[in-house]
Amino acid sequence: MQTMALAGAGVVLLLTVSVGIVAHELSHAAVLSLLGIRCDIDIGPRGVGTGQFDTGVFGTWAAVTPRGTSPETAAWAVRLASVAPLLLAVPFVPVVAGVVPDPLQADSLLLSAWTVGWLACAVPSPQDFSVFWHAERAVAEHLSGSPEV
Repeated sequence: MQTMALAGAGVVLLLTVSVGIVAHELSHAAVLSLLGIRCDIDIGPRGVGTGQFDTGVFGTWAAVTPRGTSPETAAWAVRLASVAPLLLAVPFVPVVAGVVPDPLQADSLLLSAWTVGWLACAVPSPQDFSVFWHAERAVAEHLSGSPEV
């Protein structure tokens, strides 16, 4: 029974992270869209063969690229959009406030796997943090036609 429970938790974790990656990227796109900046969304492995051990597992799985930005308004909008995935953690505010029981303390391995997977997708990626701290440079490079930051 323990083996089946672990296998089920693995499947739940995989599915949650898959949906969470899409939600993560859509949060970037939603903020950009709300601020009037059009963007392209690419979901799926990119750069296959360029990752560690020549596989796409460690490469880029999704990206949101702004289009038609202007230097005057884009830096703060891109900075705000880069940390937008933090909004995915909003459903856990009642847990932190103590209103709702902690799902990690529950006896359900499946609920714990879902919680860990979803919160992992709520954390901005290192590239998101880079864009946050260097938004002006990212916008300038994007406008000049240089490769993505």
